[in-house]
Amino acid sequence: MTFAATPVLKNARVTLESLRLDHSDDLAIAAEKDDLWRTWYTHIPAPTEMTDEIERRLLLQKEGRMAPWAIIDGGSGCAVGMTTYCNLDPVNRRLEIGSTWLSGASQKTGVNTAAKLLLLTRAFEELDCIAVEFRTHWHNHQSRTAIEKLGAKQDGVLRNHTVFENGTVRDTVVFSVIDNEWPTVKFALSDRVNRRAS
Repeated sequence: MTFAATPVLKNARVTLESLRLDHSDDLAIAAEKDDLWRTWYTHIPAPTEMTDEIERRLLLQKEGRMAPWAIIDGGSGCAVGMTTYCNLDPVNRRLEIGSTWLSGASQKTGVNTAAKLLLLTRAFEELDCIAVEFRTHWHNHQSRTAIEKLGAKQDGVLRNHTVFENGTVRDTVVFSVIDNEWPTVKFALSDRVNRRAS
């Protein structure tokens, strides 16, 4: 079983399916609403660049460097965002869940929690990971809060880590969940997802 594989992952709230070019139209609509793609402290593709971004992620998957999924809303059946396994490190049984974005309408609805439950379950229970990492921009307070609510703990901050296209320099906040924490994290996430579904 390869870290770059993208089997269908599904629960009552969301389906993660292999990212494909035919997701482009839904994803362009998701990014366009509220000008989500203009957010300065994250990388969300512009609607006109969605096909290029899908192709880029698929190329990285072919090279064994990324596992990209489309996030499909369980209610509408539409693609409302993207997520990946990246920084794949099978030798050390680690990976990062990242390059994730969701439409504005899907945020704070339980979609992210349900998707992360699926991704973490696969990482720990199928791929036998000992650590799963999350990274975000220092100024992305919404993302930092969401990661903490997943049960991840902050490992530290990588100062002056990445130069963005707009000329700003990102301090990257690093979080992780480790294998001995997973049973408790899973219980808490499952409870949140089940309460949303009921």
